[in-house]
Amino acid sequence: MTESYRNQLQDPSFKDLSFEDRFGLIIDTEWSRRKNNKLTSLIRKSEFSSNDACIENIEYHADRKLDKAQITRLSTCNYIQEKHNIIILGASGAGKTYVSCSFGIAACRMALKDW
Repeated sequence: MTESYRNQLQDPSFKDLSFEDRFGLIIDTEWSRRKNNKLTSLIRKSEFSSNDACIENIEYHADRKLDKAQITRLSTCNYIQEKHNIIILGASGAGKTYVSCSFGIAACRMALKDW
């Protein structure tokens, strides 16, 4: 928070804001920083083979036979609250590891929404 405060002191555009607005920005910055650190920690502790996997980056080529609607539905992570598992099947090189890491990282993000 000290760093955010010092940045505000050095930036003349913050001088027009009230104390409450400036303090609110400091709090928002700190809250975001803590959530990002927690997400990074969860992903690191999970030891995913692909830490940058993302559901939005899954490529839906015809030969992969991926169901985009199913993946979108699973990306909500409702299967976790319902205590269901996901089984990913496919040929070698089809991207099973990437898809599973994507679901894992999505689950880490969902865990932070309740935080």
